[in-house]
Amino acid sequence: MSLTVSEILALEGLSAMRLRAGKQGLQLAVRWYYVAENENIAEWIMGGELVFITGINHPRDEENLIHLLMEGKQRGIAGMVILTGDAYIQAIPPRLIALADELGIPLIEQPYLLKMVIVTERIGTALVRSENALQSQRDILLQLLTGDYPDLQILHQRALHQQLDFTRPLRVAALRLEGIPRLFRQFPPEQAEAWLQQARRTVRQRLQQQLNQQGNPFPLVERSNMFLFLLPDEEGEFISKKRGSRRGLIALAEGDDGLSLLCGLSAPVQQLQGYQRALSQARQALDLSDNLRPAQRISDYQQLGFIKLLSAVSDPRPAERLYARHPRLSD
Repeated sequence: MSLTVSEILALEGLSAMRLRAGKQGLQLAVRWYYVAENENIAEWIMGGELVFITGINHPRDEENLIHLLMEGKQRGIAGMVILTGDAYIQAIPPRLIALADELGIPLIEQPYLLKMVIVTERIGTALVRSENALQSQRDILLQLLTGDYPDLQILHQRALHQQLDFTRPLRVAALRLEGIPRLFRQFPPEQAEAWLQQARRTVRQRLQQQLNQQGNPFPLVERSNMFLFLLPDEEGEFISKKRGSRRGLIALAEGDDGLSLLCGLSAPVQQLQGYQRALSQARQALDLSDNLRPAQRISDYQQLGFIKLLSAVSDPRPAERLYARHPRLSD
């Protein structure tokens, strides 16, 4: 699991940093930190940064701070830290606090007395450790999904060391952005590429936030233009997460760029050697989602036969009424 804003605030020595707004974004993953020294930040960040505003090298009035927060929202930052004190930024403007709450971006106040060298050292060290552990977890999951492992017993030992519990039944979820060819046909290559990369950053950040909020310990991985992760299969928990995932897909999909996000789910997996087959199942379900969109954003491999039968009916209204009466089929 990626290090979140909430976990950053809990680091030793950083107790003086105080959340002022945007608590709904506390589970956003922090990729790195960035200290803003220019009037704008959009061209200097890539998404996932915790942005520090000191006011030292550039004067920061209320309008500039609001502009920076809006740029941060557009670029997908994890949060913004404002250093306050008598010398530069005396206080965080109320309008900025209200905007951060509206945008769901964590807004943090740091007193100037807390030295930046201490803050960046603590955060940087924690992020490096977290990334090393996350890279090991991704490697383990990708080896299971591809079947490319030299020794299954060793891989199992590595999973235990990384606190990945594969003894419980799990499902493979495969997500894919659709509409990319149409995007490049309709817009100039440079604009289409910028929209595509922004869409991928947004999906990556929102998916990771959703997994963090669910307490999902398994990593989010990317392969062959797909986002892959695992979901627990306990009946009540799975149905709840499936419905939450569907709401998330609808929120992420159909933006101004015309891209949509679709998902395929495998059957439950209970043995380590079954994950390669599960990935194939998830991809089959994903391909069916592509054929049935937009009515069916999430397709379950265990329901493929039933869904294919309904999709063959010339009049879609009976199928739509059935989905409405039985949300487990579509949610």
